[in-house]
Amino acid sequence: MTDVLPEWPSRTIAVLATTDDGPHAIPVSAPVRAGDRSILISLRRDRGSLRRLREQPRVALLVLAEGDTAFTARGRARVVEEPMAVDPDYVAVAMDVDEVADHRQPEFVVTGGVGRDWRDDGAREALGRRVRALAEHAARLDVAG
Repeated sequence: MTDVLPEWPSRTIAVLATTDDGPHAIPVSAPVRAGDRSILISLRRDRGSLRRLREQPRVALLVLAEGDTAFTARGRARVVEEPMAVDPDYVAVAMDVDEVADHRQPEFVVTGGVGRDWRDDGAREALGRRVRALAEHAARLDVAG
């Protein structure tokens, strides 16, 4: 375990785990570090994961990325903007992190995470707008925290 969240590349694709009758895991694009103990993500408003985290806010986020980044953050999720002004199909979700499990191993180094090539420039640009909006939320959380 570690006390604070590590840094990770902005192009990271993480895995969000929520629960109801069992665990559910989905990929999430470009989570934003919002200080030592907070992460922001955007989720489509029609996602089952959004419904589940409203009902059971305990979540986990797994990050495996370049630069030997390998950890799971566990904590509580809450909606901080619904809908997002920059994209009404999405909500901004803050994860207040209680625990960070460091998965790095002395036997190997994580050299990369999931990559992607964009097929839709509009979708890429929309993600960029959401990430910038999340970064603005992060700045406000970091100042308040």
